[in-house]
Amino acid sequence: MTNEKGLLEGIVVLDLTRVLAGPYSGMMMADMGATVIKLENPNGGDDTRKMGPFVNDNSVYYANFNRSKLGCTLNLKAPEGKALFLELVKKADIVIENYRPGTMEKLGLGYDVLKEVNPAIIYGAVSGFGHTGPFSKRAGYDIVGQAMGGMMSTTGWPGGPATRTGTPLGDVLGGLNLTVGVLAALVNRQKTGLGEKVDVALVDSVASAMENITMIYQSTGRIPQRIGNRYESTYPYDVFPAKDGDVVIAAGNNKLFSILCNVMKMPELTSDPRFLESKDRVANHEALREIICPWTEQYTIDEIDSMLNGAGCPACAVNTIDRLVKDPQIAGARDMFPEIEQPGIGRLHITACPQKLTRTRSYPRKAAPLLGEDNAGVYGELLGLDEARLAELKEKGVI
Repeated sequence: MTNEKGLLEGIVVLDLTRVLAGPYSGMMMADMGATVIKLENPNGGDDTRKMGPFVNDNSVYYANFNRSKLGCTLNLKAPEGKALFLELVKKADIVIENYRPGTMEKLGLGYDVLKEVNPAIIYGAVSGFGHTGPFSKRAGYDIVGQAMGGMMSTTGWPGGPATRTGTPLGDVLGGLNLTVGVLAALVNRQKTGLGEKVDVALVDSVASAMENITMIYQSTGRIPQRIGNRYESTYPYDVFPAKDGDVVIAAGNNKLFSILCNVMKMPELTSDPRFLESKDRVANHEALREIICPWTEQYTIDEIDSMLNGAGCPACAVNTIDRLVKDPQIAGARDMFPEIEQPGIGRLHITACPQKLTRTRSYPRKAAPLLGEDNAGVYGELLGLDEARLAELKEKGVI
């Protein structure tokens, strides 16, 4: 039976983050049951409240990455705001932020201060370049992470310009790595009672994801170039044209290549000296592609998918987004696009977190908060502030 409370039930997270990388991390923990309190500047809040797409002048961008969270406002530049934050830190397990390194220290709220208030606090920071090194004080965005981390240099077509991935993958990787780090620190705290600072850089996150691409240069001295949809290590592992779109064929080893050749009714290709091993197929990928394309062009996406997967060779449609959100596996069986009721927007299909759990659920637990909607509940329940005090703080611009 599923436990609706979630794996992180009882864990309190103070979320100071904005835009994508940090909010993505807080969103994942909130969907897994943590009490994530999003603390926003009273004057406008998270930047993404003003970023599209919009429905009824409300940001869908903000709604997706901040669902399941409680929403409070707090001016960290005001002395009373700092004092309130430190009181919250005493009650919290985790603080996450994605300011430029040094910002929290200038506010007098850096990790060294917070751990004096709560030695068990886990402090997670995600930034463009991390908190150390000559570039640490630079501002960093997703495209900077993708560029400096090496990803753009190998994305795109031969002879074409360096290309950013179609989604802000640097931010997503940064958010994932922040989550992994703070949850690992949480496990360690159960053993030691001690907190930890987790410092994640977008550039490092992208560089780490370059995996075998980097190792090619480290081991051989060859600088990998843009190669379109191919893969450096095996072939056919590429996109091919079908009658009604594009398909991926991923025949990543000799056995799968043999299956592909049999389905194509060209078993003789397996004994062709140009295609005997993966390294041979990589070296002669152009010749092999010229053989495969005329075959795939005879069939629809679904026909190729059925023939190859039925025989045991991985293949799939290159889903356009309209296909993706209706896919029976992804949208249906895995429920990756659940619906929430978002104030100001109405019914909204958001994108779920990918963790599917056995005893508990990771799912959107509530709509994204309106600016400051939980001030009374959070400050009242956690800090014991009454209505008069809250009204005073609001009048002063502290909340």
